[in-house]
Amino acid sequence: MIANDLGVLRIYAALGVRYMTLTHMVNTDWADSSTDKPAHNGLTDFGRLVVREMNRQGIVVDVSHVSDKTFYDALEVSEAPLIASHSSCRALCDTPRNMTDDMIRALAAKGGVIQINYHVGFLSPQFRDAEKAHPEFEKQIDAEVKRRCDTRPGCEEVELNTVTRKAMTQGKLPRVEWTAIIDHIDHAAKLVGADHVGLGSDFDGAVMPFGMDDASHLPQITDALLKKGYSEADIQKILGGNTLRVLEAAEATAKKLQGEKQ
Repeated sequence: MIANDLGVLRIYAALGVRYMTLTHMVNTDWADSSTDKPAHNGLTDFGRLVVREMNRQGIVVDVSHVSDKTFYDALEVSEAPLIASHSSCRALCDTPRNMTDDMIRALAAKGGVIQINYHVGFLSPQFRDAEKAHPEFEKQIDAEVKRRCDTRPGCEEVELNTVTRKAMTQGKLPRVEWTAIIDHIDHAAKLVGADHVGLGSDFDGAVMPFGMDDASHLPQITDALLKKGYSEADIQKILGGNTLRVLEAAEATAKKLQGEKQ
């Protein structure tokens, strides 16, 4: 989105952008993605400049989607806390899009937050294993999504959710319940404390587990955490307080760096 141009990054900052994900599904010219073949061994020199400029502009560095090496490079360079805006726990579901326990610990040690993703393939190892064992299911789902959407823009995400959940209902893929979200929240919180866990949802493009159809179901998370014994204060942090803290820290870092520059 920044077109390899720090000037464009500064324009976005002036327009109010306050976080940026370093990669998506494929590598950028300056950072490796978790779902592409490594090309840069993490961040390039320019990628490090991007992270430093994000710090100066008060833009939070988002490490969801990046490779493990890119994560550690960004963590080393950044003077402000980082977020993983929509990543879950690799210890519970082994996929490169999720974070290992060591990564979660390192993120938290620098004040950052892991925001749990609700996508069924990042929550459930049974679903993930079935996908890998039966790639033909994914091809069938993609074909059905294309058939339903034809040329309608913005249709794919909605239909992918609908068609994949239909496959789960039919027993072609394992059914994933919304309570798996709580498992990932609880794992991360037990690992690094409630101060470093948040909600990442991914409602705009992921396949939701049953019982978490849309944002109207979010109070279930509050209820489940209360039943697990989490305090109201910690739940408020998980529901958004931690992310607000990171935004404030990024702003404070920017003021400090801009003051040093003057």
